[in-house]
Amino acid sequence: MRSPKLAALELKRFGRGKLPRAALVAVLLLPLLYGALYLYSFWDPYSRLDKIPVALVNEDRGATTDGRTVNAGDDIAKGLLESNTFAWHQVSDEEARKGVEDGTYYLSLTMPADFSSRIASSSGDSPETGALRVRTNDANNYIVGQISRTVFSEVRTAASTKSSRTFLDKIFISFSGIHDATAKAAKGATDLKNGVDKAKKGSKSLSDGLADAKTGSGDLAAGLKKLDKGAKDLEAGSLKVAQGTQSLADKVNGTADKVRPYLANNGTSIRDTAKLTSDAVVAVRNNLDDLVERAPLVRTGAHAADKELATLHREECELRPEAKTDEPLVRICGTLAKAAQSASDVATLADDVHTLAKDNTGDLKALDAKLVKLKKQADELAVRAPHLDEDVEGAIKKINDLNAGAQKVAKGADKLHSGISSAKTGSTNLDTGIGKLKKGAGELDGGLFKLADGSGELAVGLHDGVKQIPDYDDKERDLRTEVMADPVKLAAQSLHKAPNYGTGFAPYFIPLSLWVGAMVAYMIIQPMNRRALAAGGSAWRIALAGWLPVVAIGVLQVGALMSVLHWGLGLQMARAAGTVGFLALVTCCFAAIIQWLNARFGAAGRILVLAVLMVQLTSAGGTYPVQTSPGFFNAVHPFLPMTYVVEALRRLISGGDPGPVWQACAVLTAFTLGALALTALSARRKQVWTLDRLHPELSL
Repeated sequence: MRSPKLAALELKRFGRGKLPRAALVAVLLLPLLYGALYLYSFWDPYSRLDKIPVALVNEDRGATTDGRTVNAGDDIAKGLLESNTFAWHQVSDEEARKGVEDGTYYLSLTMPADFSSRIASSSGDSPETGALRVRTNDANNYIVGQISRTVFSEVRTAASTKSSRTFLDKIFISFSGIHDATAKAAKGATDLKNGVDKAKKGSKSLSDGLADAKTGSGDLAAGLKKLDKGAKDLEAGSLKVAQGTQSLADKVNGTADKVRPYLANNGTSIRDTAKLTSDAVVAVRNNLDDLVERAPLVRTGAHAADKELATLHREECELRPEAKTDEPLVRICGTLAKAAQSASDVATLADDVHTLAKDNTGDLKALDAKLVKLKKQADELAVRAPHLDEDVEGAIKKINDLNAGAQKVAKGADKLHSGISSAKTGSTNLDTGIGKLKKGAGELDGGLFKLADGSGELAVGLHDGVKQIPDYDDKERDLRTEVMADPVKLAAQSLHKAPNYGTGFAPYFIPLSLWVGAMVAYMIIQPMNRRALAAGGSAWRIALAGWLPVVAIGVLQVGALMSVLHWGLGLQMARAAGTVGFLALVTCCFAAIIQWLNARFGAAGRILVLAVLMVQLTSAGGTYPVQTSPGFFNAVHPFLPMTYVVEALRRLISGGDPGPVWQACAVLTAFTLGALALTALSARRKQVWTLDRLHPELSL
């Protein structure tokens, strides 16, 4: 009898009564307990987190910063209550502590009293971090604690981002303030440069004016020096004349009785003295003419310098308002005022000299007239000297007149010399002072040149700085604050994303349920057909006859399981037909392996089936990556069929490269053929009866 017919006869046994039928139905539906029921229990647990009771404690007292009230605790509490992340219960800290301890709440979140003040301190002098306190109790539920860490990490990130936004917003506002202040400073520097340029122009004019004044004062000093020398010579000469005439008068008047004999005897001496007087008068008149000639020129030059400096001071200082506030101009105007005063003093002194030369008490013209008269008298005396003895009375009178005139000339010459000496000293001091002013004006001009360069560089630097300092408007500031507060965004891209928890775990629980289904099927179906064994059929026929009934049941299990998962739970498969076909291959492979274990090891094989199932579950990487498991599981991972089943189902359900699917098909085919070959080998051995078979040590 062929193997398919033997398999059909084996299945027909279950139609002979209610109990066998019920057993067959139970075997068909058993995978639903492991597959559908397990997946249904945590199909999408994250969508039901709002059912988990969590205590929320808000002790935050708020804070005030820059005139603005900060209530970070209230903001977070409001956001959490609106988010429905958990079933939040606002309670006191004591209630939260007791609730987490006795299991009323799975965990608690507390905003301390100084939470807002710590967050607000980020913009103050002593910034502090704000701490959210989370209390968990793994004795209540370990997974909830893990979930809460993820959720509260997001809450902390959101709170930190908001705090950072406030702090960064102030920084950007400060940038705008610095920009405006620097712009004002740049404008001030430009105004300073313009003022310095004007001051430099004024200092140049001052320097040039003082140079002209120095030239004039030098000429004045030189002229007065010559006048002083002439006045000195005039004083000396007039003094000698006065002394001679006085001596002559004294002799004449003292010896009147002896005049005639004296004149008769000294006519020649008298003539010579008169000629000497005439020559001295000529010399005095020449020096007096020089004084009269130079005095107006000196006076004119002094007044011209005085007028030029006064005009310069009025234009540069008195008529310019900035000269009273601009520091460089104040300095220039002070120096210019001194120069103008010195020039005025020189002009006054020149006036005095001119007045002295024009009319010095006895009047220089009168003095000159007297000198002319004296010369005339001296000349007449020289002519008449030999005949004086004939007219002694007239001579005596003329000698007395000559003496009186000579005395007046001597006094005038002395006063003139004193005045010119004073004028000479003053002009020398004036020339020295103007020289110093000229030097100071030159230094001031050089300093203002450097100041102009420095102020220009300052203005350029400040204007460049204004361009480099950002000045953001409200929109730009908000955008930059948002970016800098949360500079790194997680651009998550999930390839072939599983929509829920159940879909992600389906590749793990489906093969588990099919393995259990095949295992239970071999509890009611013999791994090797007894009729075929008794008839002495071929080993392959015996193996196939015991394998095909379970494969048929397994295919029905696949259909029932996937129908419930798809239409009952909503499992969506990227390759639905491929998934069903692949699971048919999986149940063939699992049936072959379980058949061999039962056929070869008998009752002990059932225990081995469970053991192999446990090893596969822990090594297949169905929950955590196998790399996170101890070394043993990593070692056996590549050699177990469920490893390949889980990997292939992930690609068939969620999508992706089908390469692992084809690899799994090849591996499962190899396992199936190998297990059937081993079962056939066991069937051949079973055809030989031994004492162990007649009296087994263990029977299940």
